[in-house]
Amino acid sequence: MADRRIIFATGNEGKMREIRAILADTGMEVLSMKEAGIHVDVVEDGATFEENARIKAKAIAAVCGEIVLADDSGLEIDYLNKEPGVYSARYMGEDTSYTVKNQNLLERLEGVPEEKRTARFVCAIAAAFPDGSVETVSAAMEGIIGYEAKGENGFGYDPIFYLPEYGLSTAELSMELKNEASHRGKALRKMKQVLEKRLSER
Repeated sequence: MADRRIIFATGNEGKMREIRAILADTGMEVLSMKEAGIHVDVVEDGATFEENARIKAKAIAAVCGEIVLADDSGLEIDYLNKEPGVYSARYMGEDTSYTVKNQNLLERLEGVPEEKRTARFVCAIAAAFPDGSVETVSAAMEGIIGYEAKGENGFGYDPIFYLPEYGLSTAELSMELKNEASHRGKALRKMKQVLEKRLSER
């Protein structure tokens, strides 16, 4: 039954694991684009995370006619004028490994005191519905940039993003704790409420 499916516009397996864990009790089947057999390249040229998420969700929904969720997320470092921001995935080139990206950011912050290393992960999620409407939510996780990369559990910039209240980097958190604290976890829970409301109105 197509209306019990959600297509999530990502090919990132780490992200899909987080998404499935949080949306597990909605009774909806959550598929990645690849699993749904959708191969569309979307140019994300928005100026904000919200714009990019909307562009992606609408483009994929136009192809499949199903409920499509798309997120755009990234890291904002205050000392670096909120870089890498919306260019987080493309920072230093899309094919550059995160080990290199993380090392570069640590070098750019060398000698910067802890109180000036404030940063946040931001996540915007857009839901495009078959009737053409789009709803967007967003959330953030505040922290600081650590002094070295630590932890094996995360992906992307997780090893350098440090949560003072836990005394750990986001790559050192358990999956459960990360889903609770993370920008994506918070945004997904907001989106879950939007979906449940929409589905109950049918």
